[in-house]
Amino acid sequence: MQRLTITRTFSFNKLSSNFNQKILFFSSETEIPLPLIGAHADDPLYTDVPKPRRDKSERKPFPTPMKVLIQRVKREKEARKIQPCRMLEHPPDNGLLVPELVPVAHRVYRARESLLFGLSKLVKAVPVQKCRFCSEVHIGHVGHEIRTCTGSGSGSRNATHVWRRGGVNDVIYFPKCFHLYDRVGKPRVGHDERLSVPRIPAIVELCVQAGVDIDKFPTKRRTKPVYSIEGRIVDFELVADKDYTKENFYSENIDSLVDSSFGFKFDEEIHTDHLSGSSGGPTESRDLSIETIDWWFEMISGAKKIMEKYSVLTCGYCPEVQVGPKGHKLRMCKASKHQARDGQHAWQEATIDDLVGPNYVWHVQDLNDPSLDNKLKRYYGKAPAVIELCVQAGAPVPDQYRSMMRLDVVPPNRDEADLVA
Repeated sequence: MQRLTITRTFSFNKLSSNFNQKILFFSSETEIPLPLIGAHADDPLYTDVPKPRRDKSERKPFPTPMKVLIQRVKREKEARKIQPCRMLEHPPDNGLLVPELVPVAHRVYRARESLLFGLSKLVKAVPVQKCRFCSEVHIGHVGHEIRTCTGSGSGSRNATHVWRRGGVNDVIYFPKCFHLYDRVGKPRVGHDERLSVPRIPAIVELCVQAGVDIDKFPTKRRTKPVYSIEGRIVDFELVADKDYTKENFYSENIDSLVDSSFGFKFDEEIHTDHLSGSSGGPTESRDLSIETIDWWFEMISGAKKIMEKYSVLTCGYCPEVQVGPKGHKLRMCKASKHQARDGQHAWQEATIDDLVGPNYVWHVQDLNDPSLDNKLKRYYGKAPAVIELCVQAGAPVPDQYRSMMRLDVVPPNRDEADLVA
């Protein structure tokens, strides 16, 4: 009887101790690390790399929450009812330029030209590999062995890539959009106008609308703001309007309609008088790579600043982009659910990755090492192809991309892959 009482007392004390520990656990102010399960178990070093959509039918995420967009539309409707006829005050909605963004647009346009020049020199010093069947790009002498190919016949090849030599077009691409002569008076391009309106890189169109004047692509510059009558734009300014639509046939638009979002035609007439870099040797390549990274950041930061005022739209299901207050009406979308939209695009707010394709590639710590192994892919980092090319040419790694390049991770050897947990 005494032995049974001692056993029961010991069990009660143990239960009470466990209960007190649980109370201290939930009441403690210090954060106790818990095991991560499922999607939250991803390495935090990969949080900066945008993840591709799992399903092609899945729509792109909205940069602005849908609730905020609905509230914005309601406020606009109420203001329209209170004052049907009003003069728009704030640029660029009233057809005028934003004065403080005009020099930014010029800097972005020059930075883009300088960036293309620097990349055209660096690809001669650092080899670029391009898969024949998909859009995968790799910076190095030999392509990687990571099985991520989704192109034609990838199933028979076990998703391995077939590499060939690439160029500037594979490192970075600028999606094209239709050029708008009057972004406020005629913000949309109809389906019948697809062959008469030229298509230019979207970032160039953004600079043109923000204040850059290009002779090949004229645009209307107003001196007085426009009026809004029940939601419709009315321009009372008496200015001789030039006929910007040419009657000739734009043959370049036919090629762009097939796949208008990838690739660009490199302009050989880039002004390179203000550029000091060259690819004559290792020191010159390093200096040029540092300047190229500076041009990249200047272009990206300036474009983000302009996009806060000038709207840029993209399709929610395909890479099509249009700079302006409204998207075009071309029935050329071939993505998911395009039958319900009669081939038209599902326009939504665009991000900087929609305007400038960064084309993320695997980071290689040493070009002389063997190719990347598929079994060790979780130890490798990623970076935009422009940054990876400049880093391999000798430029220091920018702080913004250190986390996604996973510089603090030492990948094991091929024969040690099975020994690592």
